[in-house]
Amino acid sequence: MTRVKICGVTNATDLQAVSEAGADAVGVIADVPVDTPREVNLATAADLTAAAPPFLTTTLVTMPVETEDAVDAARLVDPDVLQLHGDDLDATDIGYVRAEAGVKVVPVVDHDDPDRAHDLDEAADAILVDSTTEGGAGGTGETHDWEATAELARELVSPVVLAGGLTPENVAAAISTVEPFAVDVASGVEQRGGAKDHTAVARFVRNAGRSLGEAEEVHG
Repeated sequence: MTRVKICGVTNATDLQAVSEAGADAVGVIADVPVDTPREVNLATAADLTAAAPPFLTTTLVTMPVETEDAVDAARLVDPDVLQLHGDDLDATDIGYVRAEAGVKVVPVVDHDDPDRAHDLDEAADAILVDSTTEGGAGGTGETHDWEATAELARELVSPVVLAGGLTPENVAAAISTVEPFAVDVASGVEQRGGAKDHTAVARFVRNAGRSLGEAEEVHG
């Protein structure tokens, strides 16, 4: 079954809603050089990570300038997984961060850059394929060519996490097409920037576990 990560959680109430909805992972965004309502400071990220219940995988989403920035952030926040945005880190950098931080590392690649995904494949614990900005940031709310991502997923050794424009309404179709290891959503389950819609979170998790036909029957 495809796993579900709800990203961009900023407060304890939303964290509880993610857990109660049955998500597999939660993402907290910190120390990024882009303007996003989902960012919290590293101290708050550490508090949210520590408050996550057992068996909910915690993910620190960050955009480091240097490898040491990623290592320092991971040591402070103590997540289960480190999700790294930006185009400057190569496979050697990913391996270094994994070794020094002692956590699983998931680099983010743009859907239109399969060569980079292949370059990072052996070094990463998983590859997150997103619709990113020019600077490599996610959270654009835009979908991409799922068929192309499905082909990429078949080629890579690393598990593929699908992101980009996912919502409760389209997640079942996305999973049916790509068959990813996991799906990742942020803006698609929000009532406003940085605040989750708890009903949408629950629907997203539920529909990620349904067949396309079942999801259409519920919402169509």
